[in-house]
Amino acid sequence: FRNTPKQYMCVEMLQDGYHRSFSELFTLLSFDLEQRANAPPRSPRLQEPSLGEQREKLETIRLHLCRAEKAERDGSWTIVCEERLHLGRYFTHPMDIWLSFHFYHSCADRVFGGRSKSATEARFHLAELYRQQGDLVEARDHAERALKQAEDGGWLDSEGQPLRLWGCRELGEIYSLLGEAYLAAQEYDTATMLLQLGSKMAIEGGGDKSVEAESFFREGMGLQSSGDHQAAMKLFNTCVELFGYLQDVKGLVKSYKAIAKSLESEGNIEECIKMLEKAADLCHSSDLQERLADISLTLGCIYSDVNRPLKSCEYFLQSYKAACTAREVVLQHKAQVKLGHTSAHSLIKSYNSEMETPSLTSVKRLVDWKETRGHQDFC
Repeated sequence: FRNTPKQYMCVEMLQDGYHRSFSELFTLLSFDLEQRANAPPRSPRLQEPSLGEQREKLETIRLHLCRAEKAERDGSWTIVCEERLHLGRYFTHPMDIWLSFHFYHSCADRVFGGRSKSATEARFHLAELYRQQGDLVEARDHAERALKQAEDGGWLDSEGQPLRLWGCRELGEIYSLLGEAYLAAQEYDTATMLLQLGSKMAIEGGGDKSVEAESFFREGMGLQSSGDHQAAMKLFNTCVELFGYLQDVKGLVKSYKAIAKSLESEGNIEECIKMLEKAADLCHSSDLQERLADISLTLGCIYSDVNRPLKSCEYFLQSYKAACTAREVVLQHKAQVKLGHTSAHSLIKSYNSEMETPSLTSVKRLVDWKETRGHQDFC
């Protein structure tokens, strides 16, 4: 009979007197087995070996738990948190997120050492994980608490930057995502407040212009949805400057489209068309076929609304071709239907007078058209 590495490890921990570490490891192993037993047949979790079968991970957990327990006996609470923070960071595989949650919480939620630099970093990591999981309320709570601790502690990160900047960036993202959620629920006042907070935090986070640009764009979309188009366009113009500085073509295109939408809402159709055509030219020169299909479809609809069928057909056709190139089936079908509908109406309109005038000449013209229409360029 031969014991498994897991059994040897547990016996060694008990022999060395690390009873708390053994108990915690045993709890984690039991939880893993329970979750695997309750997982559906083809769960990704079942595609990976159990925690008890992964020797390297077990060794890492044992080493740092025992170090943390020894530090706890000595009253070295900072070291306790450092060891647990290390374990939280160690587990990066998607199937190991539950272990990251466990060790980050065991670091951040401690009575002794819970306001140390390591515990604050663990709480920032928790905010990120909860945000990635879609639990924005929990993410906000952890990020706000961690930011307060970072401000009180005045710590620097590994690159010599204030640790609080991490909190500002994280909160900026969380506030913006919460704002978008309220925007989708048509709670515009709350959405606007959160989106503004998101932009403010992104600026305070400093350094990353792309994050600032995205925050301003989200705030602008919130103002646009609430009907404040002038304020929205100011923010979108700021986005144009930032995305231009970053040479972010996709960012520029979506900013131009957003400006065009506000211009259209205010009845400024000519300026709206100019803005969309600028976006279309940018898509064309940068070979952004999917974006070109979308922008061209929008232009086609606007030209159709202002009764300019030839231009409308031109852009619907451009949208269709770009959608085919990008293999965007939904856009392809939309452009196809719009093109056919507009072409037919444009063609029929030119023969309206013949259909309304009961004469032999009119009938002859209609018959001639019927015989040749299959060979005509409708647009």
